[in-house]
Amino acid sequence: MAMELQIRNSSKHDDDGHLKRTGTWVIASAHIVTAVIGSGVLSLAWAVAQLGWIAGPAILLIFSVITLFTSFLLTDCYRYPDSVHGMRNHTYTEMVKTILGGIQCKFCGLAQYVNLIGVGIGYTITASISMVAIRKSNCFHKNGHDAVCHTPNYPFMIIFAVVEILLSQIPDFHELSGLSILAAIMSFGYSFIGIGLSIAKIAGGNRGKTSLTGVIVGEDVTSQQKLWNSFQAIGNMAFAYAFSMVLVEIQDTLKSSPPENQSMKRASLCGVTITTLFYLLCGLLGYGAFGNKAPGNFLTGFGFYEPYWLVDIGNVFIIVHLVGAYQVFTQPFFQLVENWCRKRWPESKFMAKEYVVNVPLVGTNRMNGFRVIWRTVYVIFTTVVAMLLPFFNSVLGLLGACAFWPLTVYFPTEMYLVQAKVPKFSMIWIGMKLLSGFCLIVSLVAAAGSIQGIIVDLKVYKPFK
Repeated sequence: MAMELQIRNSSKHDDDGHLKRTGTWVIASAHIVTAVIGSGVLSLAWAVAQLGWIAGPAILLIFSVITLFTSFLLTDCYRYPDSVHGMRNHTYTEMVKTILGGIQCKFCGLAQYVNLIGVGIGYTITASISMVAIRKSNCFHKNGHDAVCHTPNYPFMIIFAVVEILLSQIPDFHELSGLSILAAIMSFGYSFIGIGLSIAKIAGGNRGKTSLTGVIVGEDVTSQQKLWNSFQAIGNMAFAYAFSMVLVEIQDTLKSSPPENQSMKRASLCGVTITTLFYLLCGLLGYGAFGNKAPGNFLTGFGFYEPYWLVDIGNVFIIVHLVGAYQVFTQPFFQLVENWCRKRWPESKFMAKEYVVNVPLVGTNRMNGFRVIWRTVYVIFTTVVAMLLPFFNSVLGLLGACAFWPLTVYFPTEMYLVQAKVPKFSMIWIGMKLLSGFCLIVSLVAAAGSIQGIIVDLKVYKPFK
């Protein structure tokens, strides 16, 4: 007990015995932007095209407000029972277990970690598509826009996997700040490029046909396709705001003064506001440029051919961003498995012993035998699954649908009701339940559309060809 008190009172440790946290709201904002402005932004022009000028931006704004509201609820649950002086919850699942109990925790863990794995798969697909786009862009520039420039994705998925295997040896979230800031800068870069190219296309008079309700039944699609594509578009928009699954882990990097919930609310407001602005610009300007024929990925769908070098730069930015975003989303799952293994085999030197390795141009890094093997196997697994399911829009829509209701809405509202001791059937209680019910319906609809899209893709898809 004396030793525990000594650790907790140490100037190098926080009140829970962990090494003192040094994160700020600025770094947390960078983590959020890295997590949120991901591959989702690339599909927004297509998503708006399915819904039109009215429903498209309206649904984007609704998701923005809901995400910001529930993220505020989540930040107040980091410490429990008091949001300022209570005990810390280091992970999302730990928070649910503390406040709602074990059964809810298992449901949360399933939803969170399946989605973290899914995001890694989705980012592997997206990064390879951008690598292929660079090669195609150069081919089209050299041989003309009608040239056959087929390039398989698989070699590029392997290249992405090799880079992620190396970066996955970064021990934990606390050491990701530099990579996260670089990734956030890259996301701004390719968003600006997409916005600029869209404005240039609109100004040049070569814009596509648009409408208030999006793609036109009988002209662009059948009524059935319109319905399923609209559902899938809603899923893509939900995916574009998916960062709740790593919010608690981000908050756990913040220093304790000012209080973590205050800093995290500031970071959430900053991150969600920035991303919503970029989403509206990319989605609406992209739709204005391409109209109802907007490609699924507006920087790799080759609505933009020239200047080819600028398209290439945009795709390089996407790749670098996704390299960092993959780590932001994967670190919580790495930590889950490694913490469980350390508890399961506490005497194992293979699990616990760390070696300090000097990495050229990087500095020293802590290496561990189990970490090297386990994380390498994990990256290989996500890469193989990505090779089997390279469907960009459908996969993004399904991930968004699966993550949105449980992680962004249900658990934050339920934990708030418990922590704030809100009386049953009060106005606040009813409002929270109605919000949760509405979002459940939205998630089910989006999941149905995305699953239908995957089924259609599978009918013509041949693995590894």
